[in-house]
Amino acid sequence: MAAHRPRRTPRASGLRFAVLDPATGEPFDEAPDQRPDELDAVVARAREAWRGWRTDPVARSTALLAAADAVEAAGTDIAPLLTREQGKPLAESYAEIDRTAARLRYFAGLHPRPQPLTDGRPVRSEIRWRSLGPVAAIVPWNFPLQLASAKFAPALAAGNTMVLKPSPFTPLATRLLASVISAALPEDVLTIVTGHEPLGARLASHPGIRHVTFTGSARTGRAVAAGAAASLARVTLELGGNDAAVLLDDVEVERIADRLFWAAFRNCGQVCMAVKRVYAPARLYSDVVEALAQRAKDTVVGPGLDPGTQLGPVSNAPQLARVESRTAQALAAGARAVAGGHRLDRPGYFHAPTILADVPPDSPVVTEEQFGPVLPVLPYENLDEAVEAANSTGFGLGGSVWGTDTDLAEAVAGRLECGTAWINHHAELSLAQPFTGVKESGVGVAGGPWGLYGNLRPFVVHRPEEA
Repeated sequence: MAAHRPRRTPRASGLRFAVLDPATGEPFDEAPDQRPDELDAVVARAREAWRGWRTDPVARSTALLAAADAVEAAGTDIAPLLTREQGKPLAESYAEIDRTAARLRYFAGLHPRPQPLTDGRPVRSEIRWRSLGPVAAIVPWNFPLQLASAKFAPALAAGNTMVLKPSPFTPLATRLLASVISAALPEDVLTIVTGHEPLGARLASHPGIRHVTFTGSARTGRAVAAGAAASLARVTLELGGNDAAVLLDDVEVERIADRLFWAAFRNCGQVCMAVKRVYAPARLYSDVVEALAQRAKDTVVGPGLDPGTQLGPVSNAPQLARVESRTAQALAAGARAVAGGHRLDRPGYFHAPTILADVPPDSPVVTEEQFGPVLPVLPYENLDEAVEAANSTGFGLGGSVWGTDTDLAEAVAGRLECGTAWINHHAELSLAQPFTGVKESGVGVAGGPWGLYGNLRPFVVHRPEEA
């Protein structure tokens, strides 16, 4: 393990960019706008730090546990900053901090085990595990801390070092988090860089990076994969989702309505695995629409720092424009806004929680990921039709089935083309489970032991048996 040295920050160009508060639409702070050519020195230092960090798993575990304690201790500083730049209610920002600390502790307790191989030959063979080297993580703005920790916790536990780039919409809380964690680690084990493109593209394609892990859109994910291919770096891509919730004919609408609503609208709908489409049996369609619409109308929308707020603003202006566009397209094609349907007339990026009925199945709000506080509800006549519709998009991250007959619900869930399926709930994940998608929702596996081994490579040693 490398000895601790005085802290050093990456040399920056001196350029800075404004960070906006989505509750006002106005700048409230700045972050460094680092140049792509500054990455060479950052990656070189990460590689040098890797030489010591990879050697002592016990020391790594101790350091990660100390980092978890430090994150919790700094929560009252980090959480308001996260809400200020991202928009989510303060309680949800604290939840991100709790999840970050829990993930550090979880991976601190995971250790790769050598595996003996027996194949009948007079040779003792053993699989051992080696870290990869410097790893790059590119993180989006919807869960800046939680998604960063989903990348750095397993990577660091495996013995890699990391260069982390947050979204330019949400750099501040991640910079503060990284400084808190880095104080518990040897220097340059975790480094954060902030700035606009082409900084991320250069990081993904940097020849010194051995693994690129990215969360974001499928379009950007393809570009990241193409960049990483130049140096044959490993990639893990956690991309979009368009999760369907299929309601069975025996569903008790009022019993599940709260859970279903918040599975769609938590974090203002800006969740990759949120419910983004609901398929309801025709005989219950009106009941489902009204139950969800009533909850949308009752939801308190406001700045995330206000104690009574349940739903904050959309996180940034481009995403608000996308949500407005998807909604307007649906309404122009004949959909009805049973609740909401419009941007709120106030400063900031607020959009009314929206329930859409009578939506054409080929509307972009159904076929594409809206990633905002808008939920289309569609009727179906038979269950096969519902399953076919649920599987009809290019995404396959998650899905759920809701009903009283849980055996039937499980059978239907087994037909969904996705990485995770839930019954009577949605988007609840354990730290110990794999997280993956199919189709355009991603490449590779995160979470649990799979996340750890995804940051390692096998190394095989053969030794002749003693005579």
